[in-house]
This record gives sequence, structure tokens and C-alpha cells, in this order.
Amino acid sequence: MGYAVSDSFIGGVQRDIVAAENARQLADHRADYDALRARLARTGVDLEAVVEKLMSLSVGLPSWGTVSGGTRFARYPLPGEPTNIFEKIEDCAVVQQLTGMTPNVSLHFPWDHCDDYVELRQFTEAHGLGFDPVNSNTFQDQPGQKRSYKYGSLSHASAATRRQAIAHNIACIEIGKKLGAKAITVWIGDGSNFPGQSDFTDALDRYLESMREVYAALPDDWRVFLEHKLYEPAFYSTVIQDWGTSILCAQFLGDKAQCLVDLGHHAPGVNIEMIVARLARFGKLGGFHFNDSKYGDDDLDAGSLNPFQLFLIFNELVEAERRDPAHCHPAYMMDQSHNVTDPIESLLNSSRAIQAAYARALIVDREALRRYQNDNDVMMAHNALRMAFEMDMRPAQAEARLRKGGALDPIACFRASSYRGHKAETRAFKPNLGGGIV
Repeated sequence: MGYAVSDSFIGGVQRDIVAAENARQLADHRADYDALRARLARTGVDLEAVVEKLMSLSVGLPSWGTVSGGTRFARYPLPGEPTNIFEKIEDCAVVQQLTGMTPNVSLHFPWDHCDDYVELRQFTEAHGLGFDPVNSNTFQDQPGQKRSYKYGSLSHASAATRRQAIAHNIACIEIGKKLGAKAITVWIGDGSNFPGQSDFTDALDRYLESMREVYAALPDDWRVFLEHKLYEPAFYSTVIQDWGTSILCAQFLGDKAQCLVDLGHHAPGVNIEMIVARLARFGKLGGFHFNDSKYGDDDLDAGSLNPFQLFLIFNELVEAERRDPAHCHPAYMMDQSHNVTDPIESLLNSSRAIQAAYARALIVDREALRRYQNDNDVMMAHNALRMAFEMDMRPAQAEARLRKGGALDPIACFRASSYRGHKAETRAFKPNLGGGIV
């Protein structure tokens, strides 16, 4: 009845391959690390302290990010990609094994439904992983569903449809309790495509009424993250369209409600790092979905297009933690769609980009930055950030991975293994050639 695993790749990439790859690169790494340590010491930065902070960084993995994504037009499945949640966990374990910074997985329901969640939790823990916030889905109709979400879910004009959406969210909380999760993320696609289609105030009031019931079902040690999005699938208006509405709703619901920031859910040019500072200031910064975008909600690999913005966001996160270390604990997670790459390689690369942004934010000379700001020295204040951003922190990142038992070069190590090829031989290939969300 349980999920059977009989191949030798249960632990991910073979340890001897990781050891051999690390040994091959170790001498060069040591030279680079020593050079960086000396370089930073001249500016008063203790590299060892930076590495210790990097070793504490934890970023969740999206279960749906382990399979090939898709556009409205097409999806190109990868042989060997997961076909169920247990196989997704196996791939997530590989990312954690090589990076040492992704110890938890975020599940999405009903996409990740299984018959025995106790078994799933045991399987996941056996792979050295835990669970991040669970995610509900009322933006798609599911087989056997009585009422459609075509015209909305938690804000639907029909009370019966709202009750169905509320029940789903509460069911997700119950699953999360079995898994050991401590939060639920709620994103809805509710809104309108035509002026006059929906009353803005009534729709928001219905959302709040529904969310009050979901909030009431939270265990005492849980949080609920409200995720906003400017558009899609509703293109004229969305019910929770930006951080302003999100924080108002979170304040209305109570202390356990916080805001989640997805980097692709904003209008072009929006100052996301300032949003981070504002939400942190009022104690409502709940978490992040890291990705990158060119045109909209592209869900591209984190840091692939705008690494400076990612650094500026982490600069605000480091500052927020410095200001209020007791209460600033946002949940970090990747939320990406890997349409043309091996999903594991994209997750490995995004882990490196996120880690790099954090590392650079840690070496900002904050005393000098504040002095320049107070003196209105615009150029030097800007350069206090630019100097940190332009520093090559790869040796520090590699050292943090090495000390946690990971790989100096995760992608090279992954490619040196035969993991993907082996999975292509042992996993069923179910090519879903349609477009759309995975």
C-alpha cells in the first residue's frame, strides 16, 4: 500500500560523487576563500561571521517546481521528472543535499494529494526534509468539484461556492497539521475582466467574511499568508491586488495573518524593496516567493534577470532583522516555472542566486550607509550598496555549502551524477503535452 522505493538513488546524488567533485575543486576554493577573507578584512568584515549567517539561510522548495512548467501554448515534459508527490520529494532532497539551504518543501493541494499523509511525512523526514507552508487552490476547478470558481471563490457572489472554497482551505490546514507545517498561503484569482462585472467593495467584504472562517481554523502556532497579485486570471480587477489591500486585510483578520510577497505579482517598475520595508515596519511581512520577471508574472529563475533588485530586497530584509530580530522571521520560498531547463538545475541555480543576494547584503557597511544618508551624501550612500553588490561572494557561498555537507559546485556535481538519467529509466513517463499550469 505504501510508496515503494528500491533503487540506490534514494539518498539523491551518491556521496562518493559529491566527495570526488569537492576534492577536485578544493584547492582552488581554499585559495579563493583566503583571498576573499583578506579582501573583506581590510574593510572590517569578518568572513567567518558571514559564512555562519549563510549556513542559517533556509529557503523552501515548491513541490510544483520539480516538474516542467508550461505556458498557455505548450508544455515540454522532461523524461525522469516526478509523477507524484513522493517522487517530487526525492528531487527536492537532491537540491537540499547539494545546497544545504533548502530543508523544507511547500505542498500545493489538491495537486499534491496522497492517500496517506502520515506515510508522506515519514517518507519526507527519511529524506532529511520537512514541510513549509501549505498552499490552497481555489483558482482552478478540480474533477468532481460541485461548484465552479469561474466567477470567483472566497469572494464569489454565491454563498455555497464560498463555503466550498472555505472548506477546501480548512482541509488544507488539517493536512498541514498532519505534515507538521505551520502556515497556509492563500492566493485567489478572484476579480473581474469587465467594468461592472463585480462590485469592488462587496467582493472584498465577501473575501474578508470567508477568510475570517479560515483564520478561525488556524492552530494557535500557525500563520496565514495573504498573497496579492495585480492581475491574472482576472485582468480588469483583482480582489487582493496589491500590498496595500493585503496589509489592510491582514490587519483586519488579526496577528496570525501576514502578507506574502511574490516578486512577479506587481506592476512593472514597482519598488518591491520598499514594500518589504513597509510590511516589516508594521509586523506584517510574512514571506516571499522568489522568482524573476521581465514582463509580468513570468516565474523565471530567481536572480536570472535582475540580481540587483534581489540584492536590494535582501538589503531591506537584513535591515529589518537588525531592527527587530525578535519578530522578523519571514518564510522564504521559490515559486518558479521551469519551462526549458531541468527543474533541479534551475532550483540549484536559484538557490545560488538567493544565497548570493543575502551574502552581499550581509557585508553592507551599515554604519557608513547611515552616516552618508544623514549627511545627504547621495553618491556615497548609493555606492555603499553598490560596493557590496559588486563583491564576488561565491567563495563564501561555497564554503557554507561545504560545511553543511553540500557541493562546492552544485550543478557540476549534479551533472557528474547519473541521477536524471537513472530517473528517466525508472520513473513512468507521463507526457502531458497541453499548456497551462503544471
